[in-house]
Amino acid sequence: MHHSAIARFMPWEPPSWSEYVARCEKRVQAPDPNNFSFVIRRVDNRECIGMASFEDADSVSPELGLWLKESTYRQGFGREVVAALVEWGHVTLAKESFIYPVAIQNTASRRIAENLHGEIIGNRTNPKYDSVVYRIPFYESPYSS
Repeated sequence: MHHSAIARFMPWEPPSWSEYVARCEKRVQAPDPNNFSFVIRRVDNRECIGMASFEDADSVSPELGLWLKESTYRQGFGREVVAALVEWGHVTLAKESFIYPVAIQNTASRRIAENLHGEIIGNRTNPKYDSVVYRIPFYESPYSS
């Protein structure tokens, strides 16, 4: 079975479509107030290019996740999305820092974290790969709106 590159750095195997639909329905019936999912769309043509997650919103440092279509890689979308999540978490929930786990081999995502002043604070292991865990601070940048 071929898995696309988008799933390569997910800590779990992607579910089947019916499993996915069942999970979504369950989530709608009992939403977790501390976990948010965002659909990522291009501004110019509204194309859905991925998903982002914002979890443990009630913790000191909520956890960010990002999955993008392979066709959008190397265009700066990842950095833009993570920076937007950081800003949203700061403005909406007054958070000062965020956790961003990244597969050790995922150099593009590691660059995003480092570019946003992220520091490695730990490691995680799961059956698919080892990760480094970044702490990204909210940072008042000259580009912030």
